[in-house]
Amino acid sequence: MVVNVVTTSPFADQRPGTSGLRKRTPVFQQPHYLENFVQALLDEAAIPTGASLVVGGDGRFLNRDAIGTIVRMAAANGITHVIVGRGGLLSTPAASHLIRQGAAGGIILSASHNPGGPDGDFGIKYNAGNGGPAPESFTNAVAARAAALQTYRIADVPAFDLDVVGRQQLGALTLDVVDPVSAYADLMETLFDFGAIRALLAGGFRLRMDSMHAITGPYAVEILERRLGAPSGTVINAVPLPDFGGGHPDPNLTYAHELVEEMFGAHALDFGAASDGDGDRNMILGQRFFVTPSDSLAVLAANATLVPGYRAGLAGVARSMPTSAAVDVVAEKLGIPCFETPTGWKFFGNLLDAGRITLCGEESFGTGSNHVREKDGLWAVLFWLNIVAVRGQSVEQIVREHWATYGRNYYTRYDYEAVPTDSANGVMAHLRAQVATLPGQQLGGRTVRTADDFAYTDPIDGSVSAKQGIRVLFTDGARMVYRLSGTGTEGATIRVYIESRETASSRLGMETAEALHDLVQAALSVSRLVELTGRSTPTVIT
Repeated sequence: MVVNVVTTSPFADQRPGTSGLRKRTPVFQQPHYLENFVQALLDEAAIPTGASLVVGGDGRFLNRDAIGTIVRMAAANGITHVIVGRGGLLSTPAASHLIRQGAAGGIILSASHNPGGPDGDFGIKYNAGNGGPAPESFTNAVAARAAALQTYRIADVPAFDLDVVGRQQLGALTLDVVDPVSAYADLMETLFDFGAIRALLAGGFRLRMDSMHAITGPYAVEILERRLGAPSGTVINAVPLPDFGGGHPDPNLTYAHELVEEMFGAHALDFGAASDGDGDRNMILGQRFFVTPSDSLAVLAANATLVPGYRAGLAGVARSMPTSAAVDVVAEKLGIPCFETPTGWKFFGNLLDAGRITLCGEESFGTGSNHVREKDGLWAVLFWLNIVAVRGQSVEQIVREHWATYGRNYYTRYDYEAVPTDSANGVMAHLRAQVATLPGQQLGGRTVRTADDFAYTDPIDGSVSAKQGIRVLFTDGARMVYRLSGTGTEGATIRVYIESRETASSRLGMETAEALHDLVQAALSVSRLVELTGRSTPTVIT
């Protein structure tokens, strides 16, 4: 094995965001670009000799080539054991599970729900030994290292085959190619009542799972069709493709249109679900009924003891700050703590590791638990199926009973994508300038109780994360939240979140747009978003 030390120069834009480094694919194809960032990751990870590194991705364009580069660089940097999913494939939650089996860490290749292909997006992130995204202290160190990098190390190794399960020896490095699905599927069997779900499906319950030509296809086919007995074809768009079949692998009402049309059509099935590019997000649909991600988290928490893996109860729950407070109400009734964190799954990691929480979730279609350290799309689907099987009710019946018991948090999110960065920063600066004067004002027929720029002090390690989004909180519990998303690759994405809570039975069945109309208008007015960005309508409304 020959180790090459390659002279390079730093790139100015290699600072990881909320979920690693994400750029347009051609950016990663620049000479030395991927290698520089991988070297910075490996330098900071300092994986000891004899320890294992997990590598895999969602199968998007460049995935296989990038894995080849990473394996060669791992060998050159003294790593002696690399575990790769067959074909280079690993869903993000499955990668987290493999890391937690004893690896030092893992490199995950994905841009999550962003489009793929030669002109799409690509991404890379590091997960620590607990299986979760590396903390900010690590990603900041990687950025600093990348900014000063002068050389990287890459080895000439014997040819290796990512498509054959088994062990290959590449000089001093042992490469294990593993079945990407089996360990994860086995884990799901320990958490959920597969017998009850199997009986539900055998009794005529009709299900559709849209994997959006992304990573969950093989996982969903194995679990839903082979292990649980759903009819062949239950999983649609099941083959992962480098460009996700030309689609946008984001499981929402806009992009999962094939599933939505079926679930709201004349012959709607009983249950529909979708997952995203790397398998960590989910959308849940009943027959002609959409479950918001915030409501989904609350329903899972309220019904957790119906599921074998959570029968002993929950230690606590957590949600990202923009997520609706629906789960807060459940936590209060259960007598368990509820934590409010910044957006980014890494903020849940310390709480999970410390045993302070069992379930957690984000409004961006992500829910998860202490079984791994990532959000997990297929896990959420199975959780819902287990609840439906035990309760013997439809998805809509379960949610409406939940509202009757806990109240309803009307909630919507407006996304303004690819906004010029200066314009987006102008909106946030305008809002920050008003924080001190907003309390006491009347907006949308409500009184502002307080406003702030959300900051979070981690209760486990004391670390502080500032400027996490502008909150406008009303005396009646309503909220308006504004933040810039860190998951895009072009310009900036402004997200506006609006929430209003209702408990009166006569007000639980309104349309969301009707319930939130005045607050939406107030949110746009106070932010001057239309004037400052020139965007008269959002890109996506959820």
